Amino acid sequence: QVQLVESGGGLVQPGGSLRLSCAASGLTFNRYTMAWFRQAPRHEREFVAAITWLGPSTSNVDSVKGRFTISRDNAKNTGYLQMNSLEPENTAVYYCAARRAVRIGVRGDDYDYWGQGTQVTVSS
Repeated sequence: QVQLVESGGGLVQPGGSLRLSCAASGLTFNRYTMAWFRQAPRHEREFVAAITWLGPSTSNVDSVKGRFTISRDNAKNTGYLQMNSLEPENTAVYYCAARRAVRIGVRGDDYDYWGQGTQVTVSS
């Protein structure tokens, strides 16, 4: 049974940082592209970033480039999203997802497995 479990969310002040983790089990992690999506209240789910199992090939949505960094540790079956300089507009539930393909997908339908999400709230 495939499981993706996010952690690391919470309440942070504007300008602060958080590091989200996504622990994967039940799949050959180093053969899956991983991604992070988010969904804010009254908004549709939005692609944030993705990383192939090769590591160096990554993609971030323009609004987070330079502030958010996606990475992975295949030995630990874990993916990460380092979020710096957080803004209130980044408040959302953040989800990790995995797909058995080497190309990065930016649509939710591109991904086969999803975590339950972790809440990130940026507020003073």
